[in-house]
Amino acid sequence: MAAGYLEILRARHAARLLVGTLVGRLPNAVAAIATVLFVRAQGGSYGLAGALAGAYGVANAVGQPLLGRLVDLRGQPRVQLPAAVVSAAAMTVFAVMGVGSPVVAYGAMAVAGFFAPPLEGGLRALWPVVLGREEQVPTAYALDAVAQEVMFTVGPLLLTVCASVWSARMALVVLNVIGVAGALSVVVSPPSRAWRSAPREAHWLGALRSRGLLALLAAFLFVGIALGSITVAAVSYADGHGGDGVYGWLMAALGLGALVGGTVYGAREWPGAPERRLRVLVGLLAVCYVPLVLMPGVVAMGSLTALAGLFLAPCIACAFIIVDRHAPRGTVTEAFSWLVTTFTVGASVGTGLAGPVVQTGGALWGFALPGAAGVVSLGVLLATGRVLAAPAGGGVVAGSPENDPNRAVEPRFSSGDRA
Repeated sequence: MAAGYLEILRARHAARLLVGTLVGRLPNAVAAIATVLFVRAQGGSYGLAGALAGAYGVANAVGQPLLGRLVDLRGQPRVQLPAAVVSAAAMTVFAVMGVGSPVVAYGAMAVAGFFAPPLEGGLRALWPVVLGREEQVPTAYALDAVAQEVMFTVGPLLLTVCASVWSARMALVVLNVIGVAGALSVVVSPPSRAWRSAPREAHWLGALRSRGLLALLAAFLFVGIALGSITVAAVSYADGHGGDGVYGWLMAALGLGALVGGTVYGAREWPGAPERRLRVLVGLLAVCYVPLVLMPGVVAMGSLTALAGLFLAPCIACAFIIVDRHAPRGTVTEAFSWLVTTFTVGASVGTGLAGPVVQTGGALWGFALPGAAGVVSLGVLLATGRVLAAPAGGGVVAGSPENDPNRAVEPRFSSGDRA
């Protein structure tokens, strides 16, 4: 099973780019919990902490596709590293100034969120170049999805260790400095410096002019809603079954399920068009959410939560392939950044929806939301099946070879870009 992943990691620059991207994204991954810890240490309320984290999240959702478009236009080093430095500087201002001045606090968080570098989309644009073999790209995307689960598990742990050893303020500063180091490691690598996006048609919509990409984003909005609602419902469940320790156990189980599912999914090649495969995976994801409404004891609930996460990473890995197939030429980084943004916005919407639902109907109705959102996501994929069956949006003529849904992933780089 691990042979395919090891082959990917043995490719020149692959391990460095993967690790550097994960380290560079660390500040973004822990931003919400780091903000809560710091604001509470400063004597601020949970409401203020949530509002500041929300300002970061909204700015990040806006900034990712815009910075992704700049990467496609200007190259990775000219955008990624300056953005990382500005984001880290803004977070440092927040850490130094604290919450005494709301204007400064909100402004710093908004700047930090907006300029968080689009390293995630950048790495996915580099995989075809680094590997040189198109058939390995889906495995690399699966490895990417699995590595994310590791980061979202290790990141909060590292944050709490730094806060315990030093302080919440120092944890903010240290993790952002580490993030800049990760971004630097990526952008000085030969593949990142040599990478150039394919020539693009000037269009104000950029990647969003692809109908297939829009259909995928609409579906993944509801996948994000499902994930966001689970986190709130799990808090309500934990309140009646042991408190914060149980909540941590459930979230760890959700991540473990995604880790196992992504590992298994990426260990083999899958036949057929990825658009059809995604419908199956999202259907299975929705089905696995349903048993959560049973709300058994803690051990059994942990197993059901792991089951609920099992198909998440495979869905994400499959979506990466579809993004590459549908992104108009010259917009691949922007297109991947839109997927990140949509998923993040969906998770925020799910959190917001689950709050009043849980308040009114308890954890049971909260756990019903993920299944419902999964069904809607599947419905979107089914309703837009014809659009998704026509890859390479942005003016591909119907009936042309590029319109074949079974064609291989198109490398969007010239051979001269290979490092």
